[in-house]
Amino acid sequence: MSTDYQTAREALGARLRELRTEAGLEGKELAAKLGCQPSKVSRLQNGKQTPSAADLTAWAQACGRPEAEAELQGLRAGLEMKQRHRSWRRQLAGGHRGRQEIAVRQTEATKTIRGLEVSRVPGLFQTPEYARVIFETNAEFRGIPATTEAAVEARMRRQESLYDPEKTFRFLLCEAALYHRSCPVDVMAEQLDRLYNLVGQRRIEIGILPFGSRLRRTAPHAFWIYDRRLVIVETISEELWLTGEDDIQLYERAWDWLGESAEYGVPARRLIGRARASLDLV
Repeated sequence: MSTDYQTAREALGARLRELRTEAGLEGKELAAKLGCQPSKVSRLQNGKQTPSAADLTAWAQACGRPEAEAELQGLRAGLEMKQRHRSWRRQLAGGHRGRQEIAVRQTEATKTIRGLEVSRVPGLFQTPEYARVIFETNAEFRGIPATTEAAVEARMRRQESLYDPEKTFRFLLCEAALYHRSCPVDVMAEQLDRLYNLVGQRRIEIGILPFGSRLRRTAPHAFWIYDRRLVIVETISEELWLTGEDDIQLYERAWDWLGESAEYGVPARRLIGRARASLDLV
């Protein structure tokens, strides 16, 4: 849990404690009014548990301060925003390995992953050398410890899920991802060979959005959809973890619309092969 998030939760808990104290109520007395265990009152006011909207409504009323509900709900809304926004500066302070371990666990807990990548090959399909360059470059860009080998090991371990018969992977790549080269030519060639061989494998669907294709919806940034429970969006400064039904439906619609313009199977391989052949001219 991020420090910002926990600090905000503790601040909300402190305000709950103030309202209880001002009302002249002991923890047990308030618990009786709320119809819950005293331990829950303790967890909420000590920032050990996140209150629901209903918890805050009941707390304000039980303390005889119904007008305080708006303030409490505002603090909770701010708490949710901190949970959604995860800065790279904090996540990668110790290097890439920790975030890669989170990715391993998310993948293990997911049956179907859908994703869009605009300018690079998805981590699940990367070769070790391609991943190594990505991690090293990002470490230099962000000025973080170079835990490259541990990060690559975790990424390769995550790829074991590609062979899990219970999982499905459906990805869209803009054709630009086949040409944007942040690595040596031989590394890119090996990467494109791997991508070419993944097309058509069972439970793996790879669609390429060709240059010049007509799109109902443009592809502004990369995003990954984990089942129907989570969308992760990457920006330069932070990740967004979206779990709301409206957000998930919006990204699903974007993915579906983009998928209408993608090439699959043999045509997708042809596009990858063309990008691979262009490397011989470099």
